[in-house]
Amino acid sequence: MAKFGEGDKRWIVQDRSDGANVHNWHWAEKDCLEWTRKRLGELLENVKILNGEGGLYITTKNLESVTGEAYVNIRKGKIIPGYEIKVVLNWSGEAKDGSGNSLAQVEGKVELPYIADENADEEPELRVSVLDESPIGQRLREAFLAKGKPIVLERLERYVTDMAAGGPAKEELAGKQVSKGSEGKVLDKDVKGVGSKQSAPTKSKPQVKEGFKTISLVERFHCRPQDIYSTLLDEKRWKGFTQSNAQISKEAGGTFSVFDGAVTGVNQQLQENKLIVQKWRFSSWNDGQYSTVSLYNI
Repeated sequence: MAKFGEGDKRWIVQDRSDGANVHNWHWAEKDCLEWTRKRLGELLENVKILNGEGGLYITTKNLESVTGEAYVNIRKGKIIPGYEIKVVLNWSGEAKDGSGNSLAQVEGKVELPYIADENADEEPELRVSVLDESPIGQRLREAFLAKGKPIVLERLERYVTDMAAGGPAKEELAGKQVSKGSEGKVLDKDVKGVGSKQSAPTKSKPQVKEGFKTISLVERFHCRPQDIYSTLLDEKRWKGFTQSNAQISKEAGGTFSVFDGAVTGVNQQLQENKLIVQKWRFSSWNDGQYSTVSLYNI
């Protein structure tokens, strides 16, 4: 055992002299707010909503503001986006009669008060207002809600997809990917001088070991049954608490994947607020190896 304050250099990831974050092993965070403003501008500005249908013409104009925060965390090559923004978009509309004469021209705003990674799979709130509250102004506002809302939300989905892929860090990540053929060389260089071989060892398929034993552990949680039940079966809470991706079925027989896929399993039994029986396994375990996790109200 190493002395306090000293460690085996073979196991400690130290800062490299060249400042490189090899394989994005270290936790890195990239601010994406300015990129978010630019990307949303590309997606939402100068979009034709109506072009004469029913005598109405509606077009989005400039983004008035994008406030809040947006960032991407990268750890061990995994991308964890985080954003909580408010968007205000200006729009203009015009109504014409059958002869093409203008009846009214109006200005308005589209507000999206809360766009966040925690509700990325939900439809965000969208408010449309118009400065001209005349019947024609209200008609144009209602037309924007009917025709423009789906267009705006579809374009917001593109932003959400872009953030999930790494946002402005996507190209940076792609440039840092190391091919399998050169991976061994990088590792050899990093550990040179600590007794490693010159060539990277070939990984062999793990053999199934005989003689496994069963270990049982019991933990008591001092909380309401409904709290722990809902937490373990709620994707959003998993993502929020662990800052990692999760996909969780709420049905018996359904599957789940948590901690970015490091742990997967199957729901064997579910009784709301009373019983959870699941089979868990780490991705590194041999095929067919599971740990049974049971939670019940006593």
